[in-house]
Amino acid sequence: MDLNLYLKRKQNIINCFFKDYLLSIKDSSCPKHLYKSIAYSLTAGGKRIRPILAIASYEALSEKSKSILPVASAIELIHTYSLIHDDLPAMDNDDFRRNKPTNHRVFGEATAILAGDALLTDAFGIISNTPTRPNTLNSVIREITHACGPHGMVGGQMTDIMLEGKKAKKSDIIYIHTHKTGALIRAAVRIGAIMAGATINKLNSLTRYGEDIGLAFQIIDDILDVTGNHEELGKSIGTDIARGKNTYPSVLGMEESRKNAELLIKSALTAIKDFDSNAEPLREIAKYILTRRS
Repeated sequence: MDLNLYLKRKQNIINCFFKDYLLSIKDSSCPKHLYKSIAYSLTAGGKRIRPILAIASYEALSEKSKSILPVASAIELIHTYSLIHDDLPAMDNDDFRRNKPTNHRVFGEATAILAGDALLTDAFGIISNTPTRPNTLNSVIREITHACGPHGMVGGQMTDIMLEGKKAKKSDIIYIHTHKTGALIRAAVRIGAIMAGATINKLNSLTRYGEDIGLAFQIIDDILDVTGNHEELGKSIGTDIARGKNTYPSVLGMEESRKNAELLIKSALTAIKDFDSNAEPLREIAKYILTRRS
């Protein structure tokens, strides 16, 4: 299959959803400055990998349906909120994101914080209005809150901050990566399966796939922070080392990090080996994660 074409088509569908979402808040009582801040980050580009994974997981088990789109798009709202907050001076203190000044550099710290808060809150509003079975939405909400809260993304971010400038063990770096980045990727894959009414066996297979690619994704991010360039990454490089952050290359070395990522992608592909051709996008996305340059 042509992965680039597949990604482009799904990105267009998701971006159209965001266009309608932004119009709805522009025409509401939302303050104009806040609306501009939200729109700035949500339309700044990005690969939309997390919502696409949710859609691909859904379509691997079911016929194509628009019912997955709002939930998948809500995952990207949460991801965007996390990027806005991660870039703040109190967190990673980054100046660029997707080749643009970070949100707080343009709108100020207070507005950036509130824009992130708004995106996170609206994500759950979008999910609650998705036309599907209430018990399914309950499962989706439970999945997202676990992935994003203290047991997931927020917990991983906290541990990352606490270990800055300190020597971490391999177990520490695995915890940070599987929570700060991997948890939401895992959740995206599982949510697609949940929305499609997956059997326990299928859900378990996709969970393993999501866990493996989630960790591999962040390992490659760590490698690119050393080997990449500003233009391709859309953000400053070498910042992890400068801040004394613990990364896979700093703990295990570059060669071992690459080997770990390769093994994880191999494991992810094995997890879904019994799925039919409808899962081909998932297979190609896994391979893409290993070779991506941005």
